[in-house]
Amino acid sequence: MRPNSTVRQDTAPDRPGRHPATSTPPIAFVGTGRMGGPMAARLARAGFDVRVWNRTADRAALLTGAGAAVASSPAEAVRGAGILVTMLADGPATEQAATGPDGFLAGAPGLVWVQMATVGADWTARLGRIAARHGVTFVDAPVSGSEGPARAGQLIVLASGPDRMRNVLAPVFGAVGRATVWLGPAGAGTSAKLVLNNWLVDLAETTAETLSFARRLGLDPTAIVDLLQSTPLGAPYAVQKATTMLTGDFTPAFALKHALKDADLAVRAAQASGTELALTQALLPRWRLAAARHADDDLAAVYTAA
Repeated sequence: MRPNSTVRQDTAPDRPGRHPATSTPPIAFVGTGRMGGPMAARLARAGFDVRVWNRTADRAALLTGAGAAVASSPAEAVRGAGILVTMLADGPATEQAATGPDGFLAGAPGLVWVQMATVGADWTARLGRIAARHGVTFVDAPVSGSEGPARAGQLIVLASGPDRMRNVLAPVFGAVGRATVWLGPAGAGTSAKLVLNNWLVDLAETTAETLSFARRLGLDPTAIVDLLQSTPLGAPYAVQKATTMLTGDFTPAFALKHALKDADLAVRAAQASGTELALTQALLPRWRLAAARHADDDLAAVYTAA
């Protein structure tokens, strides 16, 4: 977040006599994986005109039951759309969908591009420049939350971009999240997401280390979790992850491979800003070791390497 940015939290306005879904232009949603799929489904069920595309076509086809139309390419998805949402795995995949064969930026001036995936500071800046060259308005709006909140519409949208987009996008953000925080110019949303996820991965690592430390001292880790929960030290997220670690049920809420990617992006952003994330940098080797066996499992699987 830039030092002079203003943090403002919005909820979606609903004008009397005018339903937000019917007054919002068609939405193209590119990237319907574990996070994007539930988000696109919520938009479609809320009455928005949604056209979806995904590299794995079967994932997009699942959304027809929610009322979304499936496009055969990114270019087809944005044809006639006024708003584009991208929720792809990383920067290279997003750029390919934008500028590759049948990319969504071909002949799309006037489009509002809302980039909601976590791709890091460098890629966010690069995608913003690409959008500008094509006459497209770029909004950087990653989300805080995992698959469960995505299905429930309880995400936090970390929005940044032109101020004039606030009212335009409020109905869209209101359908996928419980709150939107506007943080300043495009790029500030990604910066905030990296800061939040850096906190998250450090807390997960501390939790894993604490349980392992207790076990090696001959203590019952479950008793330590109960003790932490009874004090201000027991952050709810840490207690939840500790319970998951001890049960060994690593059904993914936030896959380890994605958490590892975000940790690496945070370290790179810190280095580029002239600082160091010593804790995060130290956990990366052990997380890579855990990811070799548990990449698609929940990040709580780092406990197996603690």
